[in-house]
Amino acid sequence: MANEKLALVIGAAGGVGFETAKALIRHGWRVRALARDLSRAPQLNGAQWVQGDALNRDDVVAAAQGASVIVHAANPPRYLNWPKVVLPMLANSIAAAELNGARIVLPGTLYNYGSDAFPLVREDSPQNPRTRKGNIRVAMERALEDATSRGVKTLILRGGDFFGPHGHSSWFAQGMVQANAPLKRVIYPGKRDVGHAFVYLPDFGETIAQLLARESELAMFERFHFRGQSFARGIEIAERTRVVAGAPRAPIYGFPWPLVVALSPFVRLFREMAEMRYLWKVDLQLDNSKLIAFLGAEPHTPIDVALCTTLGALNVTSPKKSFERAEEAFAPRHAR
Repeated sequence: MANEKLALVIGAAGGVGFETAKALIRHGWRVRALARDLSRAPQLNGAQWVQGDALNRDDVVAAAQGASVIVHAANPPRYLNWPKVVLPMLANSIAAAELNGARIVLPGTLYNYGSDAFPLVREDSPQNPRTRKGNIRVAMERALEDATSRGVKTLILRGGDFFGPHGHSSWFAQGMVQANAPLKRVIYPGKRDVGHAFVYLPDFGETIAQLLARESELAMFERFHFRGQSFARGIEIAERTRVVAGAPRAPIYGFPWPLVVALSPFVRLFREMAEMRYLWKVDLQLDNSKLIAFLGAEPHTPIDVALCTTLGALNVTSPKKSFERAEEAFAPRHAR
């Protein structure tokens, strides 16, 4: 019989999985976290780490025993082998959920959408992706929807580009700032004056925990959109970054997209990055009205606090002095 307060988190070493696990523990859940190499698992107070591979069905089924929630936050780093591993990993989570009567939680992306869904993406917007990764993400959600006929429940929370103290594989951490150095410049990948949505990972994890606290009110297959740190001018996040880092006059440069596109036939990572360029060229926001109606408010950390915490974790310092990581990362919050 499933334990109502036991959650398996697959991908707890990554940003979304880690912050979701932290939020669940904060809300009184027992958390079991799956890792292939326990020696490399990050410290996660209150979680039980178990060894296993998300690509091995027996490992996932064993780790999920007794769980009422499976957070499927597995994501191959640097887009490695997406076509070969993403759907099989999800199939293993579906099998484990079916055996345990558990709800699967899937962090959603904007890869699912093409230009016919922009600028304001809703839960019922058409999913007509224009990329290979987008097609895979659509197939994932369809597989979960199909699994409802076998009693598998699903919760999808969709957001924009992630950043946060554990988001080391994000655009922010790997492209916009340089870790372990004073901030001398900020690189912004998008058009400066079009809107862009960012997600502060601790807020995202907190939202998942709050939604799961109301399990009895959720449908078998449920989608919510998370507005997050949404900017009418995407460049604003770069402008605030340099202010928070104590370098208000630091230059803001564009991303070298022409070089990335030119080298994409020869460098796999560049090819995967170039495929997603379209998401940085258009006004893109998420409609969170359904989430607000359900929860009453969207968890929201003020942008300067979120950036201070993130930059502190990345050891990005002021040119003049180091700054402390913000400890008040969850206060105050207000409705969005």
